[in-house]
Amino acid sequence: MTRSGGAGIASDRPEIVCICGSARFAAEMRAVNRQLTFAGVIVLAPAETGEPVTPSQKAVLDAVHLRKIDLADRVIVVSPGGYIGESVQREIDYAIAAGKAVSFIGAVSVGEPGHLLRRAATRHTAL
Repeated sequence: MTRSGGAGIASDRPEIVCICGSARFAAEMRAVNRQLTFAGVIVLAPAETGEPVTPSQKAVLDAVHLRKIDLADRVIVVSPGGYIGESVQREIDYAIAAGKAVSFIGAVSVGEPGHLLRRAATRHTAL
């Protein structure tokens, strides 16, 4: 999957997508990451630490994730049940302010093959 360049010309660079979501949905975000990667998309995702982090480590992770949003062409928010926590809401607000398209994926079955992205409801706010 390639992104569109200026004047409708396709770029030779694959699309870059940043995944956002609560750490409690790590398995669901991995499933979306896998599907996008197999579709030829470059995926930027939250870091997985596997253990509790200190407040200073969380601040670093949050700042790095905002830079990932800067690099992305668009953002996908993985939010089973519609849950969006404070950090993810901040990331959504940041992405919209940066002019990024933001789409949401709700119910995600981790073992489900393909078609996760067809359920994404796209929301984009131009500033």
